[in-house]
Amino acid sequence: MAPATKFAHLPIPVSEGIDYTKQIVEVPGTKRPGQTAHYHCAAYPLSTIDSPGVYTNLVEIYDEGFARAQGGRFLGHRPLLSASPPTFAKHHVWQSWPEVDARRRALGSALETLWRSGKLGGSDLPTVGIWSKNCPNWQVIDLTIQAYGKVSVSLYDTLGKDSAGAMNHAELSVCFATADHIPGLLKLAPKCPKLRMIVSMDALSEQTKNVLATWGETVQVEVKEMSEIEDFGRANLLPVIQPTSDQVATICYTSGTTGTPKGVVLTHGQLAQATYGFLYQLGLEGTEIVMMSFLPLAHIYERIMELVAISLGACIGYTTGDPLTLLEDLAILRPHFFPAVPRVLNRVYQSAMAAGSQPGLKGALFQKAVATKIHNLREYGQFYHMLYDRLVFRKLANVLGGRMKLIATGSAPISANVMEFLKVGLLCQILEGYGMTENCAAFVKTSFGDPWASGTTGSIMSNTELKFVDVPSMGYSADDKPFPRGEICMRGPQRFSCYYKDPKKTEETIDPEGWLHTGDVGTLDASGRLRIIDRVKNIMKLAQGEYVALENIENVYSGSPLVAQVYVHGDSLQSYLIGVAVPDPIHFSALLTRVTGKTVAPEDAAGLAAAAKLPEVVAAVHDELQKAPHKQGSRGAFEMIRRLHVTMEPFTVENGCLTPTLKVKRKEAYEFHKTALDGLYALGEPGKGSLAKI
Repeated sequence: MAPATKFAHLPIPVSEGIDYTKQIVEVPGTKRPGQTAHYHCAAYPLSTIDSPGVYTNLVEIYDEGFARAQGGRFLGHRPLLSASPPTFAKHHVWQSWPEVDARRRALGSALETLWRSGKLGGSDLPTVGIWSKNCPNWQVIDLTIQAYGKVSVSLYDTLGKDSAGAMNHAELSVCFATADHIPGLLKLAPKCPKLRMIVSMDALSEQTKNVLATWGETVQVEVKEMSEIEDFGRANLLPVIQPTSDQVATICYTSGTTGTPKGVVLTHGQLAQATYGFLYQLGLEGTEIVMMSFLPLAHIYERIMELVAISLGACIGYTTGDPLTLLEDLAILRPHFFPAVPRVLNRVYQSAMAAGSQPGLKGALFQKAVATKIHNLREYGQFYHMLYDRLVFRKLANVLGGRMKLIATGSAPISANVMEFLKVGLLCQILEGYGMTENCAAFVKTSFGDPWASGTTGSIMSNTELKFVDVPSMGYSADDKPFPRGEICMRGPQRFSCYYKDPKKTEETIDPEGWLHTGDVGTLDASGRLRIIDRVKNIMKLAQGEYVALENIENVYSGSPLVAQVYVHGDSLQSYLIGVAVPDPIHFSALLTRVTGKTVAPEDAAGLAAAAKLPEVVAAVHDELQKAPHKQGSRGAFEMIRRLHVTMEPFTVENGCLTPTLKVKRKEAYEFHKTALDGLYALGEPGKGSLAKI
């Protein structure tokens, strides 16, 4: 049994008899012209960083986890057995909490000694870079930085040519990086005058280390191995430096779907409060909770989720980093907790729908089971069914390892029908949240066990305030009926301090009363759950004057199992929308057989690509896509894709069309398919009453 601790009352347990029909309360006397009243969480009193029993810094979170874990497993990975082709062990190798703690103290002592000697540092903040995909060493380094008064700067693993700008902006004197990034860092070194040391997170062969060290000498940068730095620290051990709540902990660069990434300055208190907010009605309790780490740790959402796991004394298993081996990773780790994004969950949904559409008794049973469980969810709030769970859905749950208790999703919207299916099909709770880097991804989340939250992002956290502000140019008002609409504004102890070295952007985002203006437009449902309905900046006006929210339309079309990705494009000089569809190979193969009478296997990439160019195939894909908007309810004709380009070449991080968190970068996506999209508009407007086939 874990010892009693200062934070033993966390997580706050799921309330018995919680009232899902009243999730927010209006603060009397706060309504003003042009905006709503302030809203607070209805289930709990508003907490602040000064409230009793709350986390105020990241070292408190780590210490709590260390006490709860009682020496158990902490960080695990699947060892690489062969580099070509990449082959990983069918098991995880684990570091215990005491092992990680010893490494954290050694590494932190080394960094602090190097700073005191003047060998590192020299900037206004003691920044330390991390450039790597997710792995145990990433977390060890970050825990070290938290414990020894340094400021982490996470560089996206796919940052590439933009990394020099971020490194100089953050004035990095040292950067921890995986071996594959070190040559790139050395090439950038002449453009990064503050950089003095690169630390390899991987062991290097003697020959490789000599080559890199010699190269480093030519650009005045030392190249060290992480094990060397730890050895140095063990010989010069220093105590942990207890942080204050207002001490800067990290500069987190936004992944950015548009414009230049901004450095969001986050303090210990802000990150700790974000973690604390998620510990209400989390539904994760018990011994040795296992979390899977898949999303990039450079993104604030994954970092907060791992801090939640750390606070519980959990163990974290890291994936191989290859999306193609995700199901294998899940089967081997068998996690209880999995932070995901809609793109991953949409694929789970589409695969399940494909399996359930087969003819005969199995397909009929699957469809009956889904229909029955969704009916029971909507009408009675029931998640489980004794017969169908055993006959149908247990197999689906086993694909995720068979022990899943909680899946969290955020970063982008997910459609209501997909969410409802996941709730009844995966036999675990699904938590959907809404936040941004600027509030540590902690603002709104669905209540544990809320059966009617699908299509919303849930309600505000216990330490958060919400209000809506009018957006007159878009016709949204705080006085709209039946529910107010407007730009979503939040305030709370997890709100960021500033954009690093950018007071102008900071002033544009945080008003004098401390409200963060999110740029998203929202409304409430009858129970006080938040729905995102638009984006202040990411909308466009068609030639006839109709406003369209392109991302919302993409989300609707993404509900079709036929497509893996959809990009919707509009031009203010045109009166209709066009788009790009990247089909799912399995579903596309079936459609080709139906349309052409010929069989093209899902593995036949060349055959699928050739078929995607056929006018009759494009027409069939277009017709199939139009079913998705109708399932979501009526939509205006101006919100429908009228012409379509079909391609088997996906949007990826590597081709610049996706951010590292898998959001479409609109400008880059258009440029990537510019010839095809411009060609669609060149065909002229489709005839009235028809939907174009090409």
